[in-house]
Amino acid sequence: MFRFENMSQKAVVLLSGGLDSSVTAYIAHDMGYNLAALSIDYNQAHVRELDSARKIAQHLNVLDHKIISLDLSLFGGSALLTSTNTQIPTKISIDSIGKKIPPTYVPARNTIFLSLALAYAETIQADAIFIGVTAADYSGYPDCRPAFIEAFQTLANIATKKTIEHNLISIKTPIISDSKRIIIQKGQALQVPFQDTWSCYQGKEKACGECETCLLRLKGFNEASLPDPLPYETYPKWYKVH
Repeated sequence: MFRFENMSQKAVVLLSGGLDSSVTAYIAHDMGYNLAALSIDYNQAHVRELDSARKIAQHLNVLDHKIISLDLSLFGGSALLTSTNTQIPTKISIDSIGKKIPPTYVPARNTIFLSLALAYAETIQADAIFIGVTAADYSGYPDCRPAFIEAFQTLANIATKKTIEHNLISIKTPIISDSKRIIIQKGQALQVPFQDTWSCYQGKEKACGECETCLLRLKGFNEASLPDPLPYETYPKWYKVH
């Protein structure tokens, strides 16, 4: 097993390879943390994000990058847990996003991911876990809200040998209150290679430009007056910067 030695600040970052988790990883690095990355292959419909996670981990020269296989499709309950992309909603209105929990919600995903990160953090004696959840421009997932993070922090404080010995593992959410525009601007300032991130629910050569995550991402770049370097099959009419 990989061991960290002679390092003061250590953190586990949950790294999906998407825009939010990648910016979060760069923020954690900029804050001076020595990073271990944790990515989850949960048998989602495609693995493009995992390829991006590997690239971001390499860019940051993380000290360790673990990719865990965990087949959540055994439970089902999400349009993302399929072998095809046919169940993923497209051609939706940007104004409708966040009004209700969409079919792309994966039951208890962040609870599971944070639990794995907590185990990893205790094993390597990390001081923090970084997760790129955001409650501003998001799809309405219940496990992206501040109340969920606060509840998990309470659990973490009593859940491990490390934490009950008063060596807390802090759950850090540096972009939780940020809009996509602000997240992208923070990423630009930190020189995040946006071209190596992936947000689309489809796993094709180009991003679809029609699913929820594509629309939120393009909205953020549009409002930041920056071009999104990813290629898209189609662009919404309101997108001006490309």
